[in-house]
Amino acid sequence: MSASPSPLNRPIPPSDNATDLQRLENHLPPVLSAVAGMVDVISFVGLKLFTAHVTGNLVLISALLVRGGPGNLPQILAVPVFILAVAGVWLIAKRLHKSGPALARPLLLVQFLLLAFVLMIAVIFHPSATPHGLMAGIAAMIAVSAMACQFALLRLAVPGAPSTAVMTGNLTKTTLSLLDTLSGSAPAVETARMQLKKTAQLVIGFLAGCLVGAAAFSWLGEWAWVLPVVLAGVAVALA
Repeated sequence: MSASPSPLNRPIPPSDNATDLQRLENHLPPVLSAVAGMVDVISFVGLKLFTAHVTGNLVLISALLVRGGPGNLPQILAVPVFILAVAGVWLIAKRLHKSGPALARPLLLVQFLLLAFVLMIAVIFHPSATPHGLMAGIAAMIAVSAMACQFALLRLAVPGAPSTAVMTGNLTKTTLSLLDTLSGSAPAVETARMQLKKTAQLVIGFLAGCLVGAAAFSWLGEWAWVLPVVLAGVAVALA
């Protein structure tokens, strides 16, 4: 007779995996939206770069190409670095041979470590004093990689979760869901209410992250990076 498998080696029942995935879809995006808001505003104020919004950097690069002026190397590098970071997360996922909640935790840990590295560079080298300097560029590219990791991990590990940084789409969904809910005549009012709750949490979380991040940078300077690092650690714990 073959020995029964150890509890540690037994596969997770599909029902448990589905429950964990639903829990992540409900609780993880609001935390990550606050992380994205903090990182984006601290990076913009201190490093003069959008790290969570590739669209913003594409606009700035396009304006620079058309109107001329001194080039901003970190803005130019942000797009290819974002692409490479997403590819790196994809490779990590392939090597781990995991999916769903089992994949979310190691990828969230990668994001946490990247943001912790940005914090270390910030408090040691004070890159905001020279936002176009070498260390500022390095810190910005690591922050871009952390945000790329966040985008990729949601698509790979929690595909049912909405975007945590693209607020244009979330604000549109929030407005439409609110109108459907208030109208009372829509056949799927309950669905609209659920959608409203999800998207409103993301918009509020991102806005709160921006406000808290901006205030923290004004009061704490480079130490403001502690806040997104702590929230990223909370996200790891949730997974």
